[in-house]
Amino acid sequence: MDKQKKFTLSLLIILCLTMIVSTASAQYLLVPMDQKQTNHLKAYGLTYWALEVPREHKCYWWLNYRGGAFVIPDNENVRLRAAQMGVTVEQMSAAEYQTIKETTIETSNMDEILLEKAPKIAVYAPPEDTQYRDPWDDAVKIALEYAEIPYDQIWDKEVQRGALHTEGYDWLHLHHEDFTGQHGKFHGSYSHQVWYQQRMALFETAAKEAGFKTVAEHKGQTAQDIADYVAKGGFIFAMCSAPETLDIALSTKGGKVDIVDPALDATPLDPDYQKKLDFKRTFAFENFILYPNPNRYEFSDVDNPKPDLSPQSGVENFKLFEFSAKHDPIPTMLTQNHVTEVRGFLGQTTSFNADRVHKSVTILGKIEGTNYVKYIHGTLGKGTFTFLGGHDPEDYRHLVGEGKVPTNLDLHKHSPGYRLILNNILFPAARKKPQKT
Repeated sequence: MDKQKKFTLSLLIILCLTMIVSTASAQYLLVPMDQKQTNHLKAYGLTYWALEVPREHKCYWWLNYRGGAFVIPDNENVRLRAAQMGVTVEQMSAAEYQTIKETTIETSNMDEILLEKAPKIAVYAPPEDTQYRDPWDDAVKIALEYAEIPYDQIWDKEVQRGALHTEGYDWLHLHHEDFTGQHGKFHGSYSHQVWYQQRMALFETAAKEAGFKTVAEHKGQTAQDIADYVAKGGFIFAMCSAPETLDIALSTKGGKVDIVDPALDATPLDPDYQKKLDFKRTFAFENFILYPNPNRYEFSDVDNPKPDLSPQSGVENFKLFEFSAKHDPIPTMLTQNHVTEVRGFLGQTTSFNADRVHKSVTILGKIEGTNYVKYIHGTLGKGTFTFLGGHDPEDYRHLVGEGKVPTNLDLHKHSPGYRLILNNILFPAARKKPQKT
């Protein structure tokens, strides 16, 4: 064998040994969430997968470090899964982990949060075995399915029989929902559409089968059951019209104050409905003025008018607030991102009027120079709620009927808006300090 071949063989042996030693010494995988991540959204799915049974790895969330990086115990299965999902991971030895933790995490506005288990997730939506289908899609279902995170779909029947408690759900999602019994305020524009008529029939039948006289009372009971679930320690995340209509339903004492126009339910509107609203029962909003006119698309003045429908204008863009990771870990978790400004997006409820938000609620993101807040968080009893305005972070003006062509997240792997949704999905996995009752 000549010298050149011997040298090449020796070099290959050295490289192989180096790789073996490197792999053997690596005890952690760092999942960066800054600009070096190749798929931000699936990175959440990888972390969720690592937490699931039978793996049950103890993972960490490094708040404010490299966009909110995750740390997962290193093994061949995790590396293979990351490669399959197209997620960037970096091997890290125990010494490197300790050095970063001691010299960076512990000495800056950062923190390490232990992720203990994969949360059990429920999505509130009509059952799929009915003739009716919503003519819009659900951004959270899209996010969950893209990140390969499992969930159960439940509706009023399951909520009212106590499934949120008995089935052990850690997290409930609500999206484009109407808990007020006004059928989404679609009467003016869509009352002659087949999908709207099917929707009305489905909701009225469900209310009757459950023993309620009106849809408002049926949905109002669901709203109260959700509030009870949160008060006892549950977590909810709601988008679009769900945050606003949930609080409206609660303020009517579960539909006992009639705010629904007779054109929709054939029962008289309470003449003193505005005075009878009880704002002590709501999650986030207070002192709002209702719009019961069935031909008006808005529910109340919780939502803000849409001044410009051009995504290029940037008028709906919102800034995420920065929080102290060590003193305010929950708001910090919920705002982890690789950007500080998120491109705006519309919805039936696009953003929240700051004058109608309880002072106890934490503002996570707002449209600068306005009183429009986009992203909020608060507590109710032992649980928490997080509300995000808008319908779909990557579909600026989502219209009825566009659900036939769902947003393709392969085109939006780095979506900051979808990252906010996925922050909420992993939030219940975090170990938290006991709350005072």
